Amino acid sequence: MQFSEVILCKYGEIVLKGANRQTFESSLVKELRRRAVPYGQFKISNRQSTIYIEPLSDLADIGGMYEAAKKVFGIVGVCRAVVCEKNIDSIIETAKVYLKDKLVGVKTFKVDAKRSDKKFPLKSPQISEIIGGVILETVRGIKVDVKNPEAKITVEVRDEHAYIRASQEPGAGGLPLRSAGRGLLLLSGGIDSPVAGCMMAKRGLEIEAVHFESFPYTSERAKEKVMTLAQEMCEFCSKIHVHVISLTHIQEQIRDNCKEDYFTVLLRIFMIRLAERCASSYKCGALITGESLGQVASQTLEAIRVTDSVTDIPVFRPCIGLDKNEIVKLARYFGTFDTSILPYEDCCTVFTPRHPKTHPKLEDVMRELSKLDVDSLMDEAYSGMYTETKVIFEGYR
Repeated sequence: MQFSEVILCKYGEIVLKGANRQTFESSLVKELRRRAVPYGQFKISNRQSTIYIEPLSDLADIGGMYEAAKKVFGIVGVCRAVVCEKNIDSIIETAKVYLKDKLVGVKTFKVDAKRSDKKFPLKSPQISEIIGGVILETVRGIKVDVKNPEAKITVEVRDEHAYIRASQEPGAGGLPLRSAGRGLLLLSGGIDSPVAGCMMAKRGLEIEAVHFESFPYTSERAKEKVMTLAQEMCEFCSKIHVHVISLTHIQEQIRDNCKEDYFTVLLRIFMIRLAERCASSYKCGALITGESLGQVASQTLEAIRVTDSVTDIPVFRPCIGLDKNEIVKLARYFGTFDTSILPYEDCCTVFTPRHPKTHPKLEDVMRELSKLDVDSLMDEAYSGMYTETKVIFEGYR
C-alpha cells in the first residue's frame, strides 16, 4: 500500500491575532518556503490553523524539511502524517498498515479524533473507538491508556482529506520572523548574547548584529568565534548581518585619561551609542543585549540606568531575569553553547579594571566621559565599520 506523507505544522498564538492574523500566517508560509529550498519541491499552504507541507516529487527530502520546520518561529507543533480518502473504510485500511510499524515496541496508546468537517457521518468519539479497535487488533501486546499513553494517535478529518499521525514534536513557538520589525543585537563571544538574539527573534524580530573588536588586543580567532555564533544562530534566525566595529582606540583613550574603576561603564556607553548609530543606519527599532541583572559589574541596576540614559531607543534584555543555568539551557537548545565556551577573549576583557565601579552615579560617569573627545572617537570608530553576512544556507533570500 503506497502512502502519501505530508508535514503538518500547527501554530499557536497567531490564532489570537484577529484582523492581523492573515499577515502573520503569510509571514510564516513565506519563511517555510524559503527554508524548503535545499530539500526539494514542496507545496506549502495553510488552512484551518494548520500549515500543510506536501512533497511534489519522490526526490523531495521530507525528513530534512521536517527537521527544518521545527526551527521556524511561529510553529508550536510539527508532525508527519499520512493522507487518505475521507471515508471510514479508507481511514481504517490506512491506519492498519501505516501505524503498524510506527507502534513497534510501544506498550500503551490513545486515539484522538478531530472532525473539522462536521458533515462527516461519524463523530469524533466514534472515530477514536473504531481506530483504537483497529490498533488493538493489529499491534501485538499494546494496550489503551487514555491518561498517560506512550503514543498518541491522531485522526483528523478535514475539508478535503483525512490525516493520520502517530506523534507530534514541539516546534520553536513564538511569532514568525520579520513580523515584529528589526532589532540590533550586541553580539559578543559569550553565552548570553546569542541566546538574547534568538529569544527576540522568537518574538518576531529580524536580527541584525553589531560586534565590537579590539584588535590587536583581541585575536582573529576571537572574531571568527563570533562569526561562527552568528552562523549557528541562523538555524533559527535564518539570516544575520554582522557589523564589526573596532573599539581599540576608544579603549586606549579611556585607559589613558579616565579613572580605572570607570573603565567598564564608560566602554559600555560607547558600545550603546555606536550601536544606536548602527541601528539608525539599518532601520532597527531596538537594541538587544544579553545582560542578566547582577551577573557582572556592568549589569547592576545603577550601571544599567547609566547606559540606558545615553540612548533614545528601547534596549531589550530578554535574559535580564534568568540565572546562568537557565541561559545555558537555552544556549544548548539554540545550538550556540559549545562555541560560546571556546576560550577566546573579547573586547570586554581588555583593560579590565581591578575594582570596577558597580554602583556608578550618572553625574560621576559623565564627568569622566567629559575627559574624552567623544564625538571624534565615535566618528572614527563608526567610519571603520564593515559587515559580514551569515545565512542558514547559500541562496537564502
